[in-house]
Amino acid sequence: MNSHSDSRHDHGRTAGHGPGHGPGHRHGHGGTDIDWEVMATQLENSGELQLPVLRQVAARLRELLGPEQRVRRVLDIGSGPGVMTCVLAEAFEDAEVVAVDGAPGLLDHALARAERLGLGGRVSVRHAELPEGLHGGGSGGGSGGKAGDGRGDGGLGAADLVWSSKAVHHLGDQQDALAALAAVLRPGGLLAVAEGGLPMRFLPRDLGIGRPGLQARLDSVLEDWFEVMRAELPGSTSVVEDWPAMLGRAGLTGTGGFTSLLDLPAPLGEGPRAFLHSHLTRIREAMGESLDAEDRKTLDALLDPQGPDGILRRPDAFLLSATTVFTGVRPGR
Repeated sequence: MNSHSDSRHDHGRTAGHGPGHGPGHRHGHGGTDIDWEVMATQLENSGELQLPVLRQVAARLRELLGPEQRVRRVLDIGSGPGVMTCVLAEAFEDAEVVAVDGAPGLLDHALARAERLGLGGRVSVRHAELPEGLHGGGSGGGSGGKAGDGRGDGGLGAADLVWSSKAVHHLGDQQDALAALAAVLRPGGLLAVAEGGLPMRFLPRDLGIGRPGLQARLDSVLEDWFEVMRAELPGSTSVVEDWPAMLGRAGLTGTGGFTSLLDLPAPLGEGPRAFLHSHLTRIREAMGESLDAEDRKTLDALLDPQGPDGILRRPDAFLLSATTVFTGVRPGR
């Protein structure tokens, strides 16, 4: 399994990643088995939309770690094409940052991105399928490997900061995953997971076509999809998604959370419009039959690249997305 820039409400995986949870993750059910390696460029572009938020998040993580905590090694779990990996490398200038993902093609993109940004000497990769890769043993501080190396599964090694965006909810036992991530932290280290959050917003309630309230109905369909996805995961275990409490049960202290907002007002530029068009395309392909005929017609109009009501042209499209991050510290500093 790998997860990227989807937010619990992709309403697409950011940070490293783009806003949202939604169709397109590789779960092998319901026709949503998407090859993330093919989508690498799209994932990287959508992650770049979130760069202002990702940099805010990284700065906040620095504050939470404090000046006395030396950050030597950072893990980005479910890194995708490495957008947040590189942000973390920029924020923690003395650290090795390891992109961890189950798709070798995405790790290639992460390395290429790091080289383009002049970070190649400090960004490495490790190929690991989750959740198996979390339990591969090896709690030492070994490196994840430079280009061409470190692709074997195995222990992730010790870290001072573990970051994971929209990956834990793709694992059947979320509590076990948090415990495994917490276990690789050095004393005083920080675990930060981007999960939950709010549904992404990008359309007015009344579009002038179809029945008002389309986006709320899309939210409902996406929630149904998410519940089925969770139920079909191997080892799926129900848990109250109180993330600070879950981090506490993983043995961490000082648990809490914060939210950063991406606010792109209308009229949108070409990049955000392309992201939204791709997002709506995935919904139409994966969930169109869950909508009534009128809503499918409206969605088709939004996807028409030449139509005045389409998401690529309409002047009232915006993008408002909240990234919520939950954190906890391994005691012992």
